[in-house]
Amino acid sequence: MVAVSGAPGNRAANSDPAPYGEAVTPSDSTELPFLTRGLYVGGAGNVYVEMLNSLGAYATVAFIGVTAGSLLPIVCRKVRSTSTTATNIVALW
Repeated sequence: MVAVSGAPGNRAANSDPAPYGEAVTPSDSTELPFLTRGLYVGGAGNVYVEMLNSLGAYATVAFIGVTAGSLLPIVCRKVRSTSTTATNIVALW
């Protein structure tokens, strides 16, 4: 299991609800400031993220056809702009 990095002073357990959130601007080069506990997707579409794979390396993972209002309970470091068509994405950590 990957530990979730939190904001300074964040002592919440990984199983607790996320205490922080921030709008995401998808980018192929810029990493999010923290590993996420999840992503809220406000506008329907595809979401491409970088997540750890079984070898401990980051790889692009595609979530195709995400519906508006979905919560993806994932740990990721980046929401890629290439091929991401979903909108109003909020990172939760």
